[in-house]
Amino acid sequence: MEMTDVSEEKTMSITQLLHIKYPIMQGAMAQIAKAPLVAAVSNAGGLGIIASGGMSAEELRAEIRKTKELTDKPFGVNLMLMMTNIDELTTVIIEEDVKVVTTGAGTPKTYMPIWKEAGIIVIPVVPSVMIARKMEQLGADAVVAEGTEAGGHVGETTTMALLPQVVDAVSIPVIAAGGIGDGRGIAAAFALGAQGVQIGTRFLATDECPVHENFKLACLKAKDRDTVVTGRRNGAPVRSN
Repeated sequence: MEMTDVSEEKTMSITQLLHIKYPIMQGAMAQIAKAPLVAAVSNAGGLGIIASGGMSAEELRAEIRKTKELTDKPFGVNLMLMMTNIDELTTVIIEEDVKVVTTGAGTPKTYMPIWKEAGIIVIPVVPSVMIARKMEQLGADAVVAEGTEAGGHVGETTTMALLPQVVDAVSIPVIAAGGIGDGRGIAAAFALGAQGVQIGTRFLATDECPVHENFKLACLKAKDRDTVVTGRRNGAPVRSN
């Protein structure tokens, strides 16, 4: 009974913050996390997130509006802060009344006052304790502690090593990401202090995911050695299937 109470306490604040039923966020996957997938996750009780990477401002606007047609539940937009059109994307997000923004590939320092003034919940993705602390100081509402097991751009520390250190270092909610694909991973994240999880690769095999059926089957058959990290030499490591 005591363990149940602890679990409920750990999941309460993130579900209330995001107005969702389950403490599960869908990871932002460029050219994949679009309206059908995002809306499906939100309709199921999680938080769907549009991946704006590679989109123009008007493409993002169209995707936001498509998502609103498919769900009346909360959803968010992920912003890659190294993108050259980030100012335009920020304008679209505010004009379209998006309630949640997750960030990566740069610091949100310049945009944080603008987003907070617009009433947006800001959740940066962080690869280290130092950056998690900086994000809390900037006014982030929560952080995603993402380990090197994650897909896409990754840091060096494993999820299960990084997560408890971030939980101990900040007072805002911490969401775990990287290598989490089932209930066992979610339970482990909660045991280490996470209040929610962000899952990406697991959603690749869904009906709403726009990737080719052969790729979905390959993901389902994949083993522990079937991902590769490139870009370490130039300081921008990326994990791919």
